[in-house]
Amino acid sequence: MKDFVIVIHGGAENKTRRDIGSDLEAAYRRGLEEALLVGWEILNSGGAAIDAVEAAVRTMENNYIFNAGKGGAYTEKYKNEFDASIMCGQTLKAGAVAGVQRVKNPINLAKTILDKSKHVLLTGEGAEEFALEHHLEFKPIEYFRTKKQLDELEKTKEEEKVKEFDTVGAVALDKNGNLAAATSTGGLVNQHNGRVGDTPIIGAGTYANNEVCAISCTGEGEGIMRAVVGHEVYALVKYLKMPIQEACQQAANVYKDKIEGDKNLIALDSQGTIGIYYETDLMFRAFKKGQQPHTVAIWED
Repeated sequence: MKDFVIVIHGGAENKTRRDIGSDLEAAYRRGLEEALLVGWEILNSGGAAIDAVEAAVRTMENNYIFNAGKGGAYTEKYKNEFDASIMCGQTLKAGAVAGVQRVKNPINLAKTILDKSKHVLLTGEGAEEFALEHHLEFKPIEYFRTKKQLDELEKTKEEEKVKEFDTVGAVALDKNGNLAAATSTGGLVNQHNGRVGDTPIIGAGTYANNEVCAISCTGEGEGIMRAVVGHEVYALVKYLKMPIQEACQQAANVYKDKIEGDKNLIALDSQGTIGIYYETDLMFRAFKKGQQPHTVAIWED
């Protein structure tokens, strides 16, 4: 029996301690710890990695300080559009959803697609129809909206740009040696209506394979897609037998001359070795291995 492990992230940003402030930092730490322990409890009681990552990500979707579910970023047209995906390393089954607006927990919808659909990726109206058919919880659009995100949009519109915002994710290895990965996001601030990033793209923002590794990315989605970061980590570990940390670093830096934007990720290999790599000032992250004490971190130290 393997030592079980869970690693989560709440996104990566270029911000200093002063930018975030002590109150918000404390809220992030509490939010990360809560999500981590929800997933860890499932693994500790012999549950599956796929259920642990779903639960950890759902907990962050319910916490307005993270950019996923409640508190997600606004598009240029003042809408909230959510993407999520989940993958089981044992079966190589995956479920993904893009551009949903009223499903309370997009990660639950991605998991339902994995379990009950012959498709992998459903979008927009069709995805919401599928959610209704399977009795998933819906919320009015007001539920997802926060003043913090509205202020971010107004500021970004003034600067006439699109602002990168966080994604949340989790990777886990259960007692049976099964890997899983899950990722969820509210997208970019001021993104074009209908824009979809790397989060629901299997092999880009999310990937899991029992034989090799599990990965969840956050950062500049267009770049992560073009570099196929998740699959790049997988290939480096599988074919070059590269250690997971080194593979994360190399995958994030592939074609740097052609593909700009930061690429940040968490990963686990089949032995439960953790890989965490980020190019920003900080990454909201936490991990716990077996019965060892858990770690919650934001900055490099």
